[in-house]
Amino acid sequence: MSPDEQRDAAWVYWKARALLALAPDSQDGVALRAQARTLLAGIAGQMSFYGALAADALGQPIVFPPRPQPLTTAEREAAANHPGLTRALKLIALDLRNEGVREWNYSLRGMSDRELLAAAQLACDLEVWDRCINTSERTRGEVDIAQRFPTPFRNELVARAKETGLDPAYVYGLIRQESRFVADARSQVGASGLMQIMPATARWTAKKLGIDYHVGLIADRGTNLRLGTGYLKLVLDAFDGSQAMAAAAYNAGPNRPRKWREGPVLDPVVWAENIPFNETRDYVKKVLHNASLYAALLNGDPPSLKARLGNAIGPASDASAPAVDKDLP
Repeated sequence: MSPDEQRDAAWVYWKARALLALAPDSQDGVALRAQARTLLAGIAGQMSFYGALAADALGQPIVFPPRPQPLTTAEREAAANHPGLTRALKLIALDLRNEGVREWNYSLRGMSDRELLAAAQLACDLEVWDRCINTSERTRGEVDIAQRFPTPFRNELVARAKETGLDPAYVYGLIRQESRFVADARSQVGASGLMQIMPATARWTAKKLGIDYHVGLIADRGTNLRLGTGYLKLVLDAFDGSQAMAAAAYNAGPNRPRKWREGPVLDPVVWAENIPFNETRDYVKKVLHNASLYAALLNGDPPSLKARLGNAIGPASDASAPAVDKDLP
């Protein structure tokens, strides 16, 4: 979905919520409730945070779009032999990722859905996961969920998540948003690896968990997963198991969601929508929506976003706050 479509879905969802809140329980509220259900039904099939919430509100399962017809040999060969895509992949292989990404995106201009699917599959097959996902997300009429939500490093990641006490779908949802599964990703502020860990956070987590660590290991995939999942579990425990607050803390640091939870007790959707940082607000919604879809892909679980958002969010009592919460970086 485009950003404009996502904003439209948000407005539709909140209008429906308002109508339901205003509708009296008596016969007089029937028309308002019917109008709200009609609004929700209009976005319930969308692959978005608010589309998923609309389906939950209507008690409908989220149904994945039908998988496109398999790519033909000719379609695959056209992508593999495309000069621009070939140049882009060579640049990425030479560790010139920024240049390669620009070349790749330029080459996608004007492509049909089938051509985009073929280009995405080429990237998937070569494990260039960010190009795989981002290219597949450009299609409109044909949607390949396996491309948009791939599961790289599945055995390793699932085992590490379970060992740490985390839901693998939640870890997948977070990594998809953090790094698009690029193992050597490095942000402008210095975060590294699959889970985009800052060097200071890596050192703190290693010391807290007794992990043998030196700075050169931050981009090692296994070490990055171990440190990232370890830190995420500490954050999740510090925020009473709230995946929304833990995602906010992972993105913006734990001090900010500690402050954002003060005040009235809020529905978690209301809390998430009121996060004052645009980046973190978008991040939380995408991580949780990703996780709900990954739960369906990994386990066949119904992808209920409402259940994943959990209970209402409000102030924590000092007595219930874990000791580790005091020094989380």
